[in-house]
Amino acid sequence: QVQLVQSGGGLVQTGGSLRLSCEISERPYSSHFAGWFRQAPGMEREFVAFIAWGAGWTAYSDSVKGRFTISRNKAENTLFLQMDSLKPEDTGVYFCGIRRRGASRIGSEYDVWGQGTQVTVSS
Repeated sequence: QVQLVQSGGGLVQTGGSLRLSCEISERPYSSHFAGWFRQAPGMEREFVAFIAWGAGWTAYSDSVKGRFTISRNKAENTLFLQMDSLKPEDTGVYFCGIRRRGASRIGSEYDVWGQGTQVTVSS
């Protein structure tokens, strides 16, 4: 069973930056997609970004486009999320996930998840 182990996150002021990492225990296939989602207290998990593991093309939610960058290191089976110009509304628990059957912005369609990491942006 593939496992995703997250690191990074923490507390940062508005306008600051953070980088999240997600180590994947088994090499994803080129057809797989890796994504980041976040969940604020009392809210549903929402899409942030995904990347096609093989081809590398990406998609972002409108709320983070231009501020966040998703990337992956194929040699090290690691997914990243670089978050710049952070805002208080970016606060939440961030999750990485793998989907084996094509691109999706819907969290329930992902097959495996990391443990989550807290990101808090103070105003």
